[in-house]
Amino acid sequence: MFLKRKTPAVTKEQKIFYKENGYIIIRNNIPHNLIDELIQRFVDICNERTDSDVAIVMKDLSLSKKGAKGEYLINKVHDFPYDEILSKYITCNEILDIIEDLIGPNISAVNSMLINKPPNAEEDCSIHPLHQDLNYFPFRPADKIIGTWTAMEHVDQNNGCLYVVPGSHKGPLYKHMYPDGTKKKLYHGIQDKDNLPKTFAIMEKGDTIFFHPLMLHGSGPNRTQGFRKAISAHYASNDCHFIDVKGTLQEDIGKELEDLIKRKRNWHLSYAEIWSLKSRLVRGNPGTLQSLQCQL
Repeated sequence: MFLKRKTPAVTKEQKIFYKENGYIIIRNNIPHNLIDELIQRFVDICNERTDSDVAIVMKDLSLSKKGAKGEYLINKVHDFPYDEILSKYITCNEILDIIEDLIGPNISAVNSMLINKPPNAEEDCSIHPLHQDLNYFPFRPADKIIGTWTAMEHVDQNNGCLYVVPGSHKGPLYKHMYPDGTKKKLYHGIQDKDNLPKTFAIMEKGDTIFFHPLMLHGSGPNRTQGFRKAISAHYASNDCHFIDVKGTLQEDIGKELEDLIKRKRNWHLSYAEIWSLKSRLVRGNPGTLQSLQCQL
């Protein structure tokens, strides 16, 4: 049973900064020993040394052509809400205490990723174009959704740190599409917004950025001979509700993911049902966000 904390995890000043800018960075948020355990799990998955409960393992296509193997080839593991080790990130109190202060006490993890940028990848495969995470989510309201991104090592502009557009969360959801020449599935971006002022999130191992799903952000290529690893999740209030994306800016991404799941798993699921299966209650009481899970 979770006992109510006596003191908030987020200060009044941090809440004001988040409201105005759409993000906050909490330094030294995650213990290094947990990060080391998560990295080892990722390496074991890359080298097929474990029967991990991870839904998707993605390879860098440009490195695959060069014969790369292991963590020099894998650029993402996706959806691990019940993995024995990786799920320790999405359920840790260091994350959830801050999430609760920003969106409320009843929380589900709705997305989870460990993102790796190996050295020597082609830049088109190493970047993530400017985008908004709300583009992928068929539930609302946006203010009750929040993303986390924790540096697993030092990250800066040389190895592809995040960049954010402060205050952009106050704007609308924009149309997303594949940039010309893209080689990465589901890495959509927004066109004609690259001239907006960016803030580069230079972070150390264990630092975490918490950000609004409408905030414009992206990441550059890794130009070093080392790696750039980060672990990320998204959370939503259990009081969020699913929406029908048909006829909206999200209709194309919804159909694309439905087709992908049908092709990969032979599952005939709606966009909302897919996201319901990706989710896990991590704190508090269930709500409308869990309604579809009860039906599946």
